[in-house]
Parts: sequence; structure tokens; C-alpha cells
Amino acid sequence: MKRKKLPIGLSTFREIREEGHYYVDKTAYALQLIEQGKYYFLSRPRRFGKSLFLDTLAELFQANRPLFQGLEADPHWDWSIPYPVIRLSFGGGVMRDREALDAKMRDLLRINQRTLDIPCPPELDIPACFGELIRAAEETYGQRVVILVDEYDKPILDNLSKPELARQLREGLRNLYSVIKDNDAHIRFVFITGVSKFSKVSLFSGLNNLQDITIDQRYSALCGYTEDDLDAVFAPEIEGLDRQQIKDWYNGYNWTGEAVYNPFDLLLLFDSRLFRSYWFETGTPTFLIDVLTQRHTFSPRLNAWRATEALLSRFDVDDMSTEALLWQTGYLTIHGQRQIGARIEYTLGYPNLEVESALNEALLKGLYGDASEASEASSRVYDTLMDGDFDALRQHFVSLYASIPHDWFRNNPITQYEGYWASVFYSHFAALGLDLRLEDATNQGRLDMALLFNEQVYLFEFKVVELVPEGRALEQLKARNYAEKYQALKQPIHLIGVEFSKEQRNLVGFEVISAGSGSNELFTQ
Repeated sequence: MKRKKLPIGLSTFREIREEGHYYVDKTAYALQLIEQGKYYFLSRPRRFGKSLFLDTLAELFQANRPLFQGLEADPHWDWSIPYPVIRLSFGGGVMRDREALDAKMRDLLRINQRTLDIPCPPELDIPACFGELIRAAEETYGQRVVILVDEYDKPILDNLSKPELARQLREGLRNLYSVIKDNDAHIRFVFITGVSKFSKVSLFSGLNNLQDITIDQRYSALCGYTEDDLDAVFAPEIEGLDRQQIKDWYNGYNWTGEAVYNPFDLLLLFDSRLFRSYWFETGTPTFLIDVLTQRHTFSPRLNAWRATEALLSRFDVDDMSTEALLWQTGYLTIHGQRQIGARIEYTLGYPNLEVESALNEALLKGLYGDASEASEASSRVYDTLMDGDFDALRQHFVSLYASIPHDWFRNNPITQYEGYWASVFYSHFAALGLDLRLEDATNQGRLDMALLFNEQVYLFEFKVVELVPEGRALEQLKARNYAEKYQALKQPIHLIGVEFSKEQRNLVGFEVISAGSGSNELFTQ
């Protein structure tokens, strides 16, 4: 198969098709949506191909058939009917007040007026102008209007740290979107997309016929690349790369259907041939890390979080659950679901190694308070594990906790929360992308943390005690025989009991006992 250009950063369907770039055919999804409904909403994380899908819809409705040759839509679409398309995108720029938002909306309407050659009387306000544009477009072109809205939520997301301003921007957007429902008779199709999923009551009041396909197994792979896409489209780029490593790093995003890869990550990997946290590095908001820190988020819990559908939808300026924030922004994904009576419960976790490693590195810096020292500390943990030096590992964490400034303890209530200590400990390992198993179930209970590294097994139990070590963590490891589950690996096993003292702000207990490969006999380290 001949190699093509990589569409890195491209969201224009025409450019991709005319200039010989790789393209993953999503037109079958477009046909299905158009045939089965009229009003749609889709939430996906940033850089997942939402803008490209909207551009594909626009070209389809405008009947630009040459662009679709060889694609699924080509033989199944009526190319004799072009529809007027109104496109609104809030992706460009940052709006820091209501006046800036109003100016942006007026500019978007002017662009569509010029494209459709339909003027709007200058005395009309924004909602009236939008409504007039819809009605005049149908009258002028003889077909009902298609409305495509991209990054519908960005003005609000850019200002979440300023709730009052965010509310003002929300009201401005609601005035605009309310026009859609009032013009139903003039509309052929509506597709609205963004990163977050604001409640219909707060932002789409009145637009109660909007079908949310965010968690719909039929459309789980609407954005992103599947395993089949890699084989069918990107086979020339995979040569020389470890397929399992690609999957571990970048696959795993799931919306109750087929799991997908992050397109941005894969394209940059194919270009550079290096495994890096491309997506995470493009704009993880400081706001997110601040919220997780302020809410005392227990980082080991992030890979096994349970949430109901109602909780995942609880996202608004005044009511934003941690689960919804992490899931909607792409830092957690759906690992499973089950029906509990009248409600659906989802299991959330990291989608892949990139997110787990990079998010924990960012969290570690937030928990620790010093970004550069936190990064160096993670590297030292790796070196001590490679050397098998438990004394150095213990001393590393003693020095780590001791070096955190006293002012930071005094000014951050999270340090009074027991999970803080284990979170800092865990995030050191997770930031390195090591093979961690959290709250691993055995027939004796749940182990706090298991680490499989360098053909050895490390089993950790954490306890918060008074001023002196009590030995309870290690005793629990032995009493519950947690090592039994891992003996089949025929690797050395180390039981490590870690005890923290809030009063001393440090480790007061760090005990290790180890067994040789496949042995039942434990000996003191």
C-alpha cells in the first residue's frame, strides 16, 4: 500500500481528499444519522475529529460529490439536491466578557450571510438575525436549512474558573441556540458538538428534541480510529512500530461501543516514530488539576470509579461533578456498565498509558507543590526500583515528604486528608507509566497497590497511624496472604507495609519482607 500524507492538524474534508491525505471513512455514520433523525448532540474530548466530521457533513449536504468518490456515501446519497448550510464555530479565540461573545456571534452570522448571499437587517438583534437567516435561506435555496455548530461550549469552558462570567456567557449562548427550536419547520438537520455536555436545562432550554448520542454504542467510533482503521488505512505507517505498544499508549477511549484511538496521537506517532504524550501536552487545563486537588481527589481511585448516567451528565457552571469533568474532557473513559434497578452505572478508568502517566505526573506536581522537584523525584523512584534498593526507596519518600514546604501544608487542607499521602506515593509510580494494579481483589480482600516491574512483584499496603510505627500495614499483607495470587508468575515477591503520620507529615513505617521466585517462604529484607 502506498504511503500518503498525514492529515496532522487538518479538519477540512476538501483539503484531505483533494491533496492525497489518509482519510478514515466516517460517511456511513453521516448517512445513518441523517436517515434516522434530525437534531443531534455529540460530546467528545478535544482533538478527536469532531470538526472534521462536521465539515464532512457540510460537504455532503452541499452535494460536492467529487470529494466522496470511493467512500460509503457516494452510491447512497442524492447528489442532485444541495442544501443551504449554516455553520457556527466557537473554536477560535478566547472570549473574556459578554461583549466579546456578542461580537463573535455577530461575526459568525455575517460570515454565513456572505456565504449564502443573504443580508440581515442591521436593526435586528442576534437571535432575530439568526432566525431571519434560517428562514431566508430556505426561501432563497428552496430547501430546508442544515445547521452545524462546532465547539458550542468553548466560551464557557474558557471561563470556568470565573463562575459569574461563565454564567453570563452561558446566557448569551442560550439566546442563540433557542432560535433553532423556534424554526423547526425551516430546518432539515442539526448537529451540535463540543467537549462538554452541559445540561439541556441550562444551555439548550427549549431545544428538548435534541438527541444526545454521546453514550450510544452505535456511534462510539464516530470520532477516532478503530483497530480495523489502522489495518485498512494506516498499514504503511505501522511498519516498524510495536502494535501492542501503540494500543497500550493510545487506544482505549470508549463510549459503550467499539474502543478507538485518539487520532491526534496516532498521526504524530506515525510522523515522529516516538511514543510521547502528544494529546495531553496540547492543553491540559490548569483548572482541571486545581479542581482535583481542591476536591481531595484520591488519585489511586481514578482507574476504578463508578458513576451513574445522571452523575456523568451533571456538568454546569454551578454543579460540576468530578466524574463528569474527567470523563467529558477525556481523562477517564467508560470501561463497563451495568443495570442497577432503574439506573445505569458505569465503571470509569484511564483510557490508556498516555493519560494515566501524564495525568498522574500533573497531579503529582499539584499535590507536591513544586513541579521541577516532583519530576526529579519520580526519576529517583525508578532508579531505586531498578537497583532493588529498598532502603533507598524508603529514604527517598522520607526526604520527599520532608521537603514539602510547611507553608504548603498550612495553606492546603488536602494534606489533612488521609488519601493525600497515598496519592503522592501512588502518583510517583503512575507518572512513570509502570504496570500498577490498584485495589487488586484477592480471595482475602483488596490489596492497596500492586506493582509489576523488572520481572518482580511489589505489593503495597498503606495505613495512617499515630506518631510511631505500628506494623499494621505489613501484618495485613501477611495475614491476608496477598502474595498467593502472584506466585504463579514465578517472580520475586516483595511485601511492603507503608505507614504515614499526619502529625509528623511523613513516613514513620516502611517494612519489607521478600520471597524468591515462586517461593512460599518469606524472608526479612
